[in-house]
Amino acid sequence: MRQNRYFVSSRYLSVCLSKILGEVYMEDRDMGEIEKQRIEALQKLLKEVGIDYYIVPTADYHNSEYVNAYFKMREFLSGFTGSAGTLVVSAKEAGLWTDGRYFVQAENELKGSGIVLYKMLEDGVPKIEEYLEQNITEGQIIGFDGRTMDAFFGKELEKTLAKKNATFVYDRDIAASLWQDRPARPVSKLWIVSEDNCGMSVSDKLAKVREKMAEEGAAHLLIAKLDDIMWLYNIRANDVDCNPVALSYTYISKDKAILFIQTEALTEEAKQHFEKNGVTCEEYDTVIEYLKECDMSGKVWCSSADISYLLYKLVQNRAELIDKKNPTEQLKAVKNPVELEHIRDCYIKDSAVLTKFLFWIKENAGKIPMDELCVAAKLDGMRAEIPGFLDLSFPTISAYKSNAAMAHYSATKEHFSNIEADGLYLVDSGGQYEGGTTDVTRTIALGTVTDEMKLHFTKVACAMLRLADTKFLHGCTGRNLDIIAREPLWLCGLDYKHGTGHGIGYILNVHEGPHSLRWQYRSELPETELEEGMIISDEPGMYVQDSHGIRTENIVEIVKENKNEYGQFLGFRHLTYVPIDLDAIDTQYMEPSDICKLNVYHKSVYEKLSPYFEGTELEMLKTATRAI
Repeated sequence: MRQNRYFVSSRYLSVCLSKILGEVYMEDRDMGEIEKQRIEALQKLLKEVGIDYYIVPTADYHNSEYVNAYFKMREFLSGFTGSAGTLVVSAKEAGLWTDGRYFVQAENELKGSGIVLYKMLEDGVPKIEEYLEQNITEGQIIGFDGRTMDAFFGKELEKTLAKKNATFVYDRDIAASLWQDRPARPVSKLWIVSEDNCGMSVSDKLAKVREKMAEEGAAHLLIAKLDDIMWLYNIRANDVDCNPVALSYTYISKDKAILFIQTEALTEEAKQHFEKNGVTCEEYDTVIEYLKECDMSGKVWCSSADISYLLYKLVQNRAELIDKKNPTEQLKAVKNPVELEHIRDCYIKDSAVLTKFLFWIKENAGKIPMDELCVAAKLDGMRAEIPGFLDLSFPTISAYKSNAAMAHYSATKEHFSNIEADGLYLVDSGGQYEGGTTDVTRTIALGTVTDEMKLHFTKVACAMLRLADTKFLHGCTGRNLDIIAREPLWLCGLDYKHGTGHGIGYILNVHEGPHSLRWQYRSELPETELEEGMIISDEPGMYVQDSHGIRTENIVEIVKENKNEYGQFLGFRHLTYVPIDLDAIDTQYMEPSDICKLNVYHKSVYEKLSPYFEGTELEMLKTATRAI
């Protein structure tokens, strides 16, 4: 596997040079004015083509969570840079729907644009389909690019708006003409993950997939989910920042496996790899025509949650559908012994680097100039020195004081804060390595912290440790366990507006299904039993607007515990070993069992990390992991 250090080195250089040269980044326009003009231009265009409401999701052609710049149409039109959100534009109004992670960010970024913010899951806030049902009149036309609309949501729109006899226009990207300097569609060279690294051959994976197809009575399987395709064929690429994937589709039957991929991505090694494993490669853009003409006798397995509305409708019009999650998703989520061995080692090295970074900040805050951008670049550079480093797993979230109240805050050259010896600092970061994908969050005290901050910090730490110490029967889902993390906060009348945990890929996407930890039922996310070999984040938080944000995130591995007459018990094993800042802990807010959990965890942290420390840093590690 080849290393890719370009992202980190270039970012570090640009940030540091800007500081050396004393550059000042200022907006040269009124806030939101350009976005307001773009919305008005879109409204004019919609009137010309006869579309009453136009929907712009945050997605590429594969319903990916993070997307390449080419696909950021919603960001281009609205100015909102968050990774989740949907824009709806009519002749009279433009509205943006996003979730609790981005409320504060969206309020700031939408200023002056005229776009109304709809805070999802808040009391009195309609869902998009409810909003449309309330506002459209009989027979009006709803438009969207069917390649970027996920089929599940499209089906919900169909159902909700059927009584209004709404018509859908989804065969073209109507807004494309407004984006004259649009970036080129990404294409990068494929590289192969060796069997020694991933633990399973392509032929074995295809055999398991076909077994699942036979069990469901499926003659064909269509997959558009990029990380599933990468896992299945033991390939990676760089078509999406931080997510090592290639734009692609695959269509599988009993005796055929076709990969639709941009031909420029194919190296000679990749061609030989596919030929060896009986995989036929076709040009990426031919998938639509292929699905119009190919043999679809028998049932076609196609997940509406993970495919575009356009492709879903093509298949639906030609064949009997099996609409279930891709079989690859469950197979991919349960890591094999080879993957787990690499992951454990990877997390130790990543934890050591993050710990050294946190020590550096605590020692130097207030003594030397630092800000959110420069310290993030320093951490990115430190990670780049870890053997096997490939890239970041997502852009580092570096947030000081009130900025951390935005769960997915992103410092920019235009908007960032200087860091002083006061308050709380949060960093959420991770890397892509030859041995896995990491994700970890820590919040640290840099000086004076209030009693309220200590209360919140302590409760969040207890929440993370309690969940990590949980034992549960096989058959439980994440919804059964989420309350364990929230209980310390709920008992104080507090909460956080995001899930407690998500799966993590293996040299793949930092957010991976099908398993998760969240208390709310969502029909589009079928609940998945937790299995031995899955890894998942444990990341409760607490956020107070205009004051502070706290999140403590460990990644845990699901392991077998005892088995008896009641069934097979499972538990969690820490993969992350980074000290929890004792300067922000107040034991008056802890039960004796919570203190014990923290001490036990810190003893493990010292044992795991001490081989990577020496001298003054080793003494700092001893202090940071001392029993309380």
